[in-house]
Amino acid sequence: MMKKPIINIIGGGLAGSECAYKLAENDFKVNLFEMKPLKFSPAHKNPCLAEIVCSNSLKGEDKLSSSGLLKSELKAFNSLILDCAEKTRVPSGNALSVDREKFSALVDKVIRSHKNITVIEKEVTEIPTKSDDLWVIATGPLTSEKLMQNLQSILGKDNLFFFDASAPIVTKESLDREQYFIQNRYGEAETGDYINCPLTKEQYEIFYNELIKAKTIELKDFETSEVFEGCMPIEVMAKRGKDSLRFGPMKPVGLNKNPKFGKCYAVVQLRKENIEEQSYNLVGFQTNLTFSEQKRVFSLIPALNNAEFIKYGVMHKNNYINSPKHLNNNYQLKKYPHIYFAGQISGVEGYVESTASGMSVAISIISLYNNNKRIDFDNTTLIGALANYISNPANENNFQPMNSNYGILQNLEEVSKKVDKSTKREMYYNRSMESINKIKENMK
Repeated sequence: MMKKPIINIIGGGLAGSECAYKLAENDFKVNLFEMKPLKFSPAHKNPCLAEIVCSNSLKGEDKLSSSGLLKSELKAFNSLILDCAEKTRVPSGNALSVDREKFSALVDKVIRSHKNITVIEKEVTEIPTKSDDLWVIATGPLTSEKLMQNLQSILGKDNLFFFDASAPIVTKESLDREQYFIQNRYGEAETGDYINCPLTKEQYEIFYNELIKAKTIELKDFETSEVFEGCMPIEVMAKRGKDSLRFGPMKPVGLNKNPKFGKCYAVVQLRKENIEEQSYNLVGFQTNLTFSEQKRVFSLIPALNNAEFIKYGVMHKNNYINSPKHLNNNYQLKKYPHIYFAGQISGVEGYVESTASGMSVAISIISLYNNNKRIDFDNTTLIGALANYISNPANENNFQPMNSNYGILQNLEEVSKKVDKSTKREMYYNRSMESINKIKENMK
């Protein structure tokens, strides 16, 4: 067994917290650097670790969905983030959504109370290129400017970026009860976890026309902007075509047979923000509209005609590195092996995906120093498929952040074309769990 190094993790988000906890549980000494509350990024407000900035949903739990499969893989390794999410969840149909304040507070409490973790409230602006310690950069998509400049000096000026956006949040009591109904998609009327705000064709056309001409916030700091498809501002999506929203976040499918409203032309869904059900976010309504325009345009939705907006949507620059050029499939720098990356700065996209990258880094370090060998996740697991995607040199010239999806998994061999989708996904699930169990045995 090799002598265990001290692990310095920069960033106490989902990836950093997951990585720190897993390492600490395996008797590694961890320094977790977090610049809050001394300094906040433009999108952060909560002084606690693992702050949820955008949507409060960690997506679906069905094990046959890609998000559900990734959760199953992480649960097999006793994920801290998923455990805390379960304990602070709010009802949201088949999705795992959390009370963001309670969730962050719980993760913060667990991390700060762990005997092997020291939380250091300090902005790190420089990474040593020579060190006996290991460094994990998990600073997220809003990495501080000084640290980003230092990373550019280490990696070269080929870091990438895209623009991300969040949706507004309204209070439940300010909604017009006569203009909405409760129902999960494809569920029974008046039961479920979502508030649904229907629009007639005439109402939708008025809303649409005002949306596409509404004033947006000018992004003065940057010459160009790339909008990430997975978090596209609703006004950008709307400009792709008049019905783009009706096949996207405002689709009425599964909701258009409500007895009170009849067949809905378009529907806006609202999802609970907290356990007390005091506030709801507009699902899929990420936006870069000015605050006054958000109030004006979104109030054209009948149920929101007098809505109180307690948080407006915002858009900001997200940083990530050119991982296919710089990282191996353990999120480790090829040039400086004592430096790892985890979370969205590595090019994975999503809460659970970021958590998975933090877990992957921790397992890589644990296996290397406990067993003198490196454990690689392969493409039969989503944890491995994400790591292999972001480190694949073939993606170097056109690298975009990646969510978990079945398209990055290794194909099943000798599967009949007659096998239905559900059966095939069950086979993917079983194969993944078999691979995960082998890795757990190897770690012993």
